[in-house]
Amino acid sequence: MTSPELAAHPLSQVARVLTWGALGLLAYGATSWVAAQPWFALHTIEVKTPVAHVTEAQIRLVAERQVRGTFFTVDLERVRSSMEKLPWVREARVERRWPDTLVVSLVEQEPLARWNDDALVSKAGEVFVAAADQPLPRLSGPEGSSVEVVDAYRRYQAALAPLGMTIDELRLSPRRAWRMRLDTGMQLALGRTQTDRRLARFVVMYPRLFGPQPAQDGQAAVAPAAPLMVDLRYSDGFALRMPKGVIPFKPSET
Repeated sequence: MTSPELAAHPLSQVARVLTWGALGLLAYGATSWVAAQPWFALHTIEVKTPVAHVTEAQIRLVAERQVRGTFFTVDLERVRSSMEKLPWVREARVERRWPDTLVVSLVEQEPLARWNDDALVSKAGEVFVAAADQPLPRLSGPEGSSVEVVDAYRRYQAALAPLGMTIDELRLSPRRAWRMRLDTGMQLALGRTQTDRRLARFVVMYPRLFGPQPAQDGQAAVAPAAPLMVDLRYSDGFALRMPKGVIPFKPSET
């Protein structure tokens, strides 16, 4: 059998395939062995972005528990996922940097308020559990309502700005009724419908009823006592609950 005939023989073709396959497996094994050697061990985790809440101890703990392998074999997705489980981390990205470093970029949550009894809510309406010692307003609502409540908080706070009042607490009940407490201690019941319209009417009327009144008989202008509770759930007005013994205004003044 001539050389061309021998090369074309089916058994020769199978032999070539097996040979190349064996060489490929050998090369893969050798590469894997080299990549797993301690020469390429990881020694450093560098946090590329500035962080305010994530601590060095938390990052070190993730490194000790989740970073396995060498520069070439470490599972970056596993490390990234573990970083995103840290309380204040919203998003993480992990990259290799030759010869022995993992570079971590973190995006932290930006807390807007406390949420219900045991959590925080971000400016994007995302609920997360973390410890915070700064003074924050309190928002609450049924499960899955955080984005809606955050959006309402922004609108209501903007509406109250002309009065110089801020919201300390905003609640959405299971029956979809809104109620808030202001920094002055005053409470507002907005109900379930037309809440923006009702609050706008309150903002217009409040200075007329409870702003400084014109001076009389040479006396300085005095602002009437503010109500404890304002019920805005009326189509053409609102109800007041005043401090004990206080009359908000004379009938002739309305």
